[in-house]
Amino acid sequence: MHLNNHFRKRSQKQNMEFARERSFGTLAINADDGPLLSHIPFLLNEDATELELHLVRSNPIVGMLEQQVNAVISVAGGDAYLSPDWYEINDQVPTWNYVAVHIRGKIQTLPHDEMHEVLNRLSHSMERRLSPKKPWTSDKMTQAVYDKMLRQIVPVKMKISEIKGTWKLSQNKPKAVRFAAADKVLSSDMGSETEWLGELMKMADE
Repeated sequence: MHLNNHFRKRSQKQNMEFARERSFGTLAINADDGPLLSHIPFLLNEDATELELHLVRSNPIVGMLEQQVNAVISVAGGDAYLSPDWYEINDQVPTWNYVAVHIRGKIQTLPHDEMHEVLNRLSHSMERRLSPKKPWTSDKMTQAVYDKMLRQIVPVKMKISEIKGTWKLSQNKPKAVRFAAADKVLSSDMGSETEWLGELMKMADE
C-alpha cells in the first residue's frame, strides 16, 4: 500500500475498527504463476493479532497453506470519483477518493476438526449485527447436510504482523474546498457508498 502522509493520519484503532466492521476483503498470496486472490469473510480478534477465515477446499490457495505463507487481505470501503469542477477552484485534476485497509501476516490451514467452531464464531459475529432478528445457528441444519458442507471448506488462520490504512478524503485541500466537493459526492453515483464517503470527507479533520 502506497501511504501518502496526507491520507494516513487515522489511528491504528480506527483502521482495526474499520476492518472488523467490514469483515470482508480480498486475500492475496504469491504463487509460482503469479498472485492468487480470493474474496473472503473473516473474523478479526479483539486485539487484532489474529483473524480467522475459511476457504472452499477446491480453492488453489488451500494447497499452498500446509505451512505458513505470507499473505495480505485488502479491505475496501466506499469510493467515489471527484470531478475537478466540484472543488470550485481552478487548476484541479480528476481523482478518486476511497478508504482501504491492508492486513498483512502469515496464514496457514487449521486442523479440520476446528472448522465447526471457526464457522460458528464467524456466523455469530455476523448474525448479532442483525438484532433483533433471532440469530441463525448451525443446529438449525440437518446434521448430514451440515457435515457434507463442512467437508467442502477449510479453516484458516492469519497471524497478523501489520495493519495499515489509507483514508483518501481530500484532506490535502482547504476545508471549504473539501466541503464543496463532499456535497457533490453525497449525491453522486460514480463509485460505491458515496453518501458514506461524502460524510467522511466532511469529518476528515476529526
